[in-house]
Amino acid sequence: RALDQRGCCGEKFLSRLTDQQEMRSLLSSLYGRRWAHTLRSKREARAEYLQRIPEVLQRQRFRYGVSKGAGTESQASSLLHLGLSQLDLRTVLDAGLATFFLHVDARIASELAEGFYTIGPCGEETLGIVAMALRDSDCAALHYRHVATSLARSLRAGVPLEQLMMDRARGFTVSSLDPLTGGNHCCIGGPNDPLVTSTLASQAPPAVGRALGSKLAHMLPNVAPTYPKDMVSYVSVGDGSVNNAHFLAAVNLSEYAQHKKFKCPVVFGISCNDLCISLKLDGWTDKFLHQRLGMPVFLCDGKSTAEVFTATRDAVQHSRTRGGPSAVVFKGLPRRFGHAATDRQQAYLTDEQIQEAMDTDVLLQMCHAVVASGVLSWAEVAERMDFLQHLSEKSFDLAAEEPKVLSREHVCALAAQRASPPAPRPSVEPKGPAQVMRKLMTKVFEEQLQDHPDLVYIGEDVEHGGYYTVTEGLHRKFPMRVADFPPDETTLLAAGIGYFQAGLVPVVEIPYAKYLDCGADMFHEAATLNWLSAGQKPVGLVVRLQGFDKGLFGGNFHTHNAIHMPPGVDVVCFSNGADYVRGMRYAIRQARAGKIVMSVDCTALLNERHLQPGDNQWLCSFPAARDERGFDEVTTYGSGKEVVIVTYGNGVRTGLLAAHKLRAEGRSVSVVDCPLLSAVPSELWAAVAGAQRVVFADICKEFQAPLSGHAIAMQNAGHLVSGWKLVAASRTYNPLGSLVTFLNEEDILAACRS
Repeated sequence: RALDQRGCCGEKFLSRLTDQQEMRSLLSSLYGRRWAHTLRSKREARAEYLQRIPEVLQRQRFRYGVSKGAGTESQASSLLHLGLSQLDLRTVLDAGLATFFLHVDARIASELAEGFYTIGPCGEETLGIVAMALRDSDCAALHYRHVATSLARSLRAGVPLEQLMMDRARGFTVSSLDPLTGGNHCCIGGPNDPLVTSTLASQAPPAVGRALGSKLAHMLPNVAPTYPKDMVSYVSVGDGSVNNAHFLAAVNLSEYAQHKKFKCPVVFGISCNDLCISLKLDGWTDKFLHQRLGMPVFLCDGKSTAEVFTATRDAVQHSRTRGGPSAVVFKGLPRRFGHAATDRQQAYLTDEQIQEAMDTDVLLQMCHAVVASGVLSWAEVAERMDFLQHLSEKSFDLAAEEPKVLSREHVCALAAQRASPPAPRPSVEPKGPAQVMRKLMTKVFEEQLQDHPDLVYIGEDVEHGGYYTVTEGLHRKFPMRVADFPPDETTLLAAGIGYFQAGLVPVVEIPYAKYLDCGADMFHEAATLNWLSAGQKPVGLVVRLQGFDKGLFGGNFHTHNAIHMPPGVDVVCFSNGADYVRGMRYAIRQARAGKIVMSVDCTALLNERHLQPGDNQWLCSFPAARDERGFDEVTTYGSGKEVVIVTYGNGVRTGLLAAHKLRAEGRSVSVVDCPLLSAVPSELWAAVAGAQRVVFADICKEFQAPLSGHAIAMQNAGHLVSGWKLVAASRTYNPLGSLVTFLNEEDILAACRS
């Protein structure tokens, strides 16, 4: 219409425009610059260049192979005799073809700055058949190259192919309409399957946790398990990832469980192309399997559809019936092009090696197997190929035009589930004798275990009471739910993730704060899951971190005073038993709703009785039932506004001792106990209002002090007076048998007086 308004026939006018630049210039003048910057227009403008991309070349070769009916497949005629139906084989073929075409278009979109993820299958397209060896109700955490398995599982679950391909294109182009991540990342996952992205083998330990947790959930009364009783937890990795600590930890925990006669039906799938990006493994995986794995290992030729199905079926059947771990290894897969768009294969492979891999077209071999089984003719395969290639291209064109994640506030809101308010405080006063903090901690865990049949408490040495006797007697009362794990924080935290996904609410005890470093990556992995899934698949757990701060025994490795605080985790540190009880009740309720809460416990306070010698001021009675402490709550001791000391944990007692001396000097002082460390609690703003001076007294090390974040936030909001200071523990390591590096009274006094 715009052309006709200019007095010319649009169709004839456009037919005379042979120059691409002239065409783009015209369209830009008519419609602004939008057309010139669409994926479709960019693809047309650079069509000649794109034909030289290895993935595009492989697509052309594949189309030629289909047109000639080329390729061979060993035992192809036996596919229908393996118990597979024609629908199964059609599904597997669709999954393989869709995987391949999506990857090619992802590579094109990346080249044109419209796609942002290029890691994908280049030899694993045949692994869609793995889905046929699993049940829809099983759980599969899949390696990021095993897209075909994911697509086949979703197709079997009834998701339309058109929707699947559109959603995959949305992932590659990070559309905010991506149903898996909302545009935050590119992942694979499914109705029963957790999200996995390119993180080597971090999906493996939680898979073991799901296997263990599902069995435990079915053994406990009044628990609603997520998975059926005979579920199998399947997890896949590449052969390079078997060297990763996450994979080794997962294997160790699964075999330990079998040794202890715990049911752990997990299957490890390993695809082998003998390359770890550029690192040549030179057959190391075979040696690794022989030396390291004590579980049954089922080997197959990864290029053979029949062998892949048979080996996977046998491994799954073993784990389902025996309740133990197994592994299936897909050997001999080619890597037909680079690991990702940034991978320069020519730098570490010879031209002959690259060509040999390109010549091994496993997808074409699978097509031959489907044709040989009488499911489709070559003409029908070609027709399906054309349809899926067009569908993939169309999906990318549409997805690239959809909105991206542009709002910082939106992304920040996805870091964690929204917190629910604490229950209304009961009018009943605390009853019972005043006791030390440790005794009340034991009581609240006993109370919660008694009230909530899905609650479990796991850790190291917790069955006999733990290093600080906090779990004393609980294993005897709740033998299946208070349980020891091997001393490996990675699998301990991963078990917590898997337990929650299996229908339980876990409390995970880390014996010493320093030990969290050993499982830090899994801890951070858990923290990302709410954001990664756009709030759809959160993980809820309580991490109880003990062995923190001031103490003469154990030195730095048992008195660590630095805290991991990734987004997505609420971190609290209580100073007394009553607050701990109320706060832990609230924390467990938040975990059930999908939030991660870490409670950091100061060792020096566990058995403390006094503030001043003999006054018993640090003893508390057990709070009334259903009395919760929300994380926005602060407690103010005193009413002075000349100096307000903001602190937490051990710092509260230290601050009160310093305040006593300051009052003796005639100063007006108050101390604010602020347990929430990962954000500014709402009540803190009012607590410091009107203060002449605010001193943030942080028991963590300088430059690792959580209260520095509070101070900055309040300063930026214009809520702090100019006379504020932050004092923290020394930026060094804590020597054995000495308290010189910890925050002390003199540090706080000096900050208040200066």
